[in-house]
Amino acid sequence: MSVNREPILKKCKSLGISPMVMGVGKETKRNSQAGFRKMESDYKMQLKEKQKLKFIYGPGEKQFRHIYERAEKMEGQAGANLLTLLECRLDNVVFRMGLALTRREARQLVSHGHFDVNGKRVDIPSFRVKVGDVISLRENSKKSVKFQEIVEGTNGRLVPSWLDVNKENLTASVVRLPVKEDLDYEVEEHLIVELYSK
Repeated sequence: MSVNREPILKKCKSLGISPMVMGVGKETKRNSQAGFRKMESDYKMQLKEKQKLKFIYGPGEKQFRHIYERAEKMEGQAGANLLTLLECRLDNVVFRMGLALTRREARQLVSHGHFDVNGKRVDIPSFRVKVGDVISLRENSKKSVKFQEIVEGTNGRLVPSWLDVNKENLTASVVRLPVKEDLDYEVEEHLIVELYSK
């Protein structure tokens, strides 16, 4: 698995997204204003949207292409399906639960085997959760000082409505599949569909 070592703040600025989406820093006036825009070609805008999603969720190019192909075969719009598949990744769910400060940290914690899905240990960050799945922190990990610090650090984070999180037991169940309205960032997924349909 390749590791993305790009500076988060620099990449956020180039893609026009808030560092808060990545779980880093606080929203400031400086990084919330887009400034003036240069004329961009259609291809550049399409590529930028694809890079934005790859940067936020962390899959490599090959894995992202595979996710898109799966989204295309599903019922409904390919762009909306792509967003749903990315949000349903286990590492993203752990981040949304508030058990990791960033998605990168969530990916590492999942790969180290700290989480169960429906009572079984899962150490694959790209594991796709389904409606009704219960994600929980393993018993040994609950005693860890690291997780106690994380829970305190993410205490004020909003939990999306498609997850039912129990903060006391450190568990979450998937109530429904996520949709675009549940996202905390702006994305024009139709541009990604146009890019791949060339």
